[in-house]
Amino acid sequence: MTIMIPAWVNGNLTPVEKLEAHVKGLRHKAVSVFVLKGDKVLMQQRALCKYHTPGLWTNTCCTHPAWDEAPGACAVRRLDDELGLKGLTPHHRHHLEYRAEVGGGLIEHEVVDVFVANADDSLQIDPNPEEVMAVEWVRFPDLLIQVENAPDRFTPWLRIYLRDHAKTIFGSLAETATS
Repeated sequence: MTIMIPAWVNGNLTPVEKLEAHVKGLRHKAVSVFVLKGDKVLMQQRALCKYHTPGLWTNTCCTHPAWDEAPGACAVRRLDDELGLKGLTPHHRHHLEYRAEVGGGLIEHEVVDVFVANADDSLQIDPNPEEVMAVEWVRFPDLLIQVENAPDRFTPWLRIYLRDHAKTIFGSLAETATS
């Protein structure tokens, strides 16, 4: 199945096939979501069949909106597609841009809408094995330590989010963890 995503080509927003955007390093739209439960972040380990960064740990979910899809609707869709999460309300937290090599000659040059959703103990997680190999709730301060001690276990974008945007994305969690 060919997935067309919004990318900038010659200064114009154009539908482009997702893999082509990564091969050419085209600037394109993306969505990332962090699900929080108190001071814990729901992390996922990417499935080994993913075409880039397989087996690496990352935020709760991330994706690219379809050509005509709003970022918030995309966030809700991917929470369900990747983790079977229903009933969460993602809140827009940040808009950022990054460029990172993700292996295999692929480049992500993403303009990202970052969302945060709050969960409670009743949250049911049902990972899609084609997307997710494992999930884990990690205390935010522990996540910072894990990424610092073993950065190669984590996706490039997660490292960028934590290094450059933690206070904007996580608010008081980041302020407490870094003080």
